[in-house]
This record gives sequence, structure tokens and C-alpha cells, in this order.
Amino acid sequence: MPAYKDEKTGKWFAKFYYTNWQGIKKQKWKRGFATKKEALGFERDFLEKQSANPDMTFQNLYEIYMEDMAARLKQSTLLTKRRYYRRIFFHSSVASR
Repeated sequence: MPAYKDEKTGKWFAKFYYTNWQGIKKQKWKRGFATKKEALGFERDFLEKQSANPDMTFQNLYEIYMEDMAARLKQSTLLTKRRYYRRIFFHSSVASR
């Protein structure tokens, strides 16, 4: 999908439609990207997170989980969880097998 350049500010923005988990079609618009590549990357990541695809990478699942938990937990608890998950899943020799 395309990214657009705002002529007034010189910044890029992503504007696209997606279907949410309830089956309702919605429009997403995010502005302020320095490059077209950043705007397209935002769109790609957003759509992957919304897709509920069983082939989602563990990294994206982790990011969704941490965003969801950020509203529920104290900052110190979030830091502990981040350290634990990074140590177990991203730096472990078991994860690389």
C-alpha cells in the first residue's frame, strides 16, 4: 500500500483500511514519519499485529503482549517481565535450536 507525503510539513504519513477483530472496516492514519520507508514499515507492522495470523513471529506476539500489559502493570513489574522474557526467549540457546 502507498505512503503519502504531506506537502505542508514535508513529512510522510500512512493511511490505510483494515478490518478489526469484530469484522468492522476501519481507517488508520498516522503522520509524522521522516521517510517513506518508516511509514510503510508502520503499516506493515500494524497490519501484521491486527491479522491474528497463526504464523505471527514470536517477537511480534511479545510486543503485543507487552503493549497490552503496560496499561495493567506497574513500571517496575514491566521491567522485570522484559528482562525475564528477553533472557529466556531471545538469548537462550534453546530458542536458537
